[in-house]
Amino acid sequence: MANGKMRKMCLMGTVCLSAFCVLFASTPDDKPRKKSGEEVKLLHSDVLYKNHRDIRADVLVGHVKLFHDGMYLDCDSARFYKDDNTFNAYGHVRMVQGDTLTLTSDTLLYNGPMMQAHAQGHAVLTHRKTKLVTSVIDYDRLEGVGFYPQNGTLYDEDNVLNSDYGQYTPALNEAIFKDNVVLNNPKFELKTNELYYYSDTKVARIISETNIVSADSTFVYALRGEYDTKTGQANLTERSHVYKDMRDIVGDSLYTDNATGVSEAFGNVVLTDVENRCMLTGDYCRYEDKTGTALATDRAVCYEFSGPDTLYVHGDTLKMVTYNQNTDSLYRDLFAYHKVRMYRRDFQGVCDSLVSHERDSCTYMYGQPILWNEEQQVFGEEIRIYNNDSTIDWIHIINQAMTIEKIDSVSFNQVASKEMFCYFVDGVIEHNNAKGNVYVCYFMEEDDGSRIGMNYTETPDLNLYMENKKVSKIWMSTPTGVMYPPFAIPEERRYLAGFAWFDYIRPKDKDDIFEWKSKKKEQVLKKTEKKVVPKQRLEDL
Repeated sequence: MANGKMRKMCLMGTVCLSAFCVLFASTPDDKPRKKSGEEVKLLHSDVLYKNHRDIRADVLVGHVKLFHDGMYLDCDSARFYKDDNTFNAYGHVRMVQGDTLTLTSDTLLYNGPMMQAHAQGHAVLTHRKTKLVTSVIDYDRLEGVGFYPQNGTLYDEDNVLNSDYGQYTPALNEAIFKDNVVLNNPKFELKTNELYYYSDTKVARIISETNIVSADSTFVYALRGEYDTKTGQANLTERSHVYKDMRDIVGDSLYTDNATGVSEAFGNVVLTDVENRCMLTGDYCRYEDKTGTALATDRAVCYEFSGPDTLYVHGDTLKMVTYNQNTDSLYRDLFAYHKVRMYRRDFQGVCDSLVSHERDSCTYMYGQPILWNEEQQVFGEEIRIYNNDSTIDWIHIINQAMTIEKIDSVSFNQVASKEMFCYFVDGVIEHNNAKGNVYVCYFMEEDDGSRIGMNYTETPDLNLYMENKKVSKIWMSTPTGVMYPPFAIPEERRYLAGFAWFDYIRPKDKDDIFEWKSKKKEQVLKKTEKKVVPKQRLEDL
């Protein structure tokens, strides 16, 4: 009967050992694998004996030391299956491979032919400065990979990574984390469902939806890319976002440096500034958080949402600078360089360059500037637009100023002067003041709209008042002129010198702002030269 009981125990031990061998018999990709032919060697044990409950095993107790194929193992006790080249180790288990890899645990099952270890209870895999802590680690020595099936934590200098499942390959310094992945660092926190991490470079490779929140409240949403946890630099793709202080930048690819606060985006870039109610778009955009400077090129557009309707401004290069950030006196400036075109339903404009100062509510247009408001057109050498609550309040046209109102295809009301001031009410011109060498061509009409004739006048000063988009009153200082009936208007008087109706340049809609159209050569304004009075010398007096 004793022999029968012993045979039963041996059978159970064989079954358990067979299950252990099956557990480690396959690699992660189920490919045929090389087996180790080297025997496990017993180097030391205080006590060695046989146990009738498991006669196939040598029972080792006290300062046990085993060796197999470059690996040393220490433990309190072990069962050594010499014929199968396997062992079970218990108590203060410590497996050392080379001078860089250590695996410790409460128990460890080792399969010598397959070179696989199954560590349980306070399992810790240490590789140089990287430490993986969990309850269970399966380590494959041939593949050089450690797996954990649940709740593992990897410590790597400043980085602490947690996940439900993961694996670590010491030779590649590569860790793969899956399900509820959290990377904690004193400077940021990263959350995702799948992540590759490289302990030698401290780079995290992002392959799924990932959120990164920095200590300075910068928020990064990424789908693909790499994040350097040491420098805070990220190279991201697939429409990743960077949020900071109510600003969001997104592009087909995105580079951001948390240390310098610089972000660069490429391809279909959108930079939204919620606080300033504006947006920049283009195929390239650079934003500097410390200076509040945003730069956009390649089909760059600034969208201004603060008015009653969206204003679209395009230029070869757009720069937006925000001052006094994180204060109550925040304001911004917009700079547009070269081939500037803008469109809003109530007015449109073109020029070579533009500067808009939010603090004084003024926009400066330089280089052949033109503005349109319904059937009104103004141009000169320089135009300054003054706003009141995002609507035009008044306009100052400097040098070679001209305002034109289209009546029909051949008839235009015209005023030309050295400088001009146009005042608006509810987006419509209400008062026009022209100063210096004023010339006027104006068509007079009856109340029923029938045309009386055209008035040609020269005066040093003009004030013209509008009501319901029609002239209600004109005041001129010492005018000289003549009234021509409609049928007797001389051609040389119909249009003032410098007259040009630039309808062929005018932006038709928000998509037309990208098509630059130059003035005809003969219509380009030649900049006036300022004459300087020579200084008198004492001997001339």
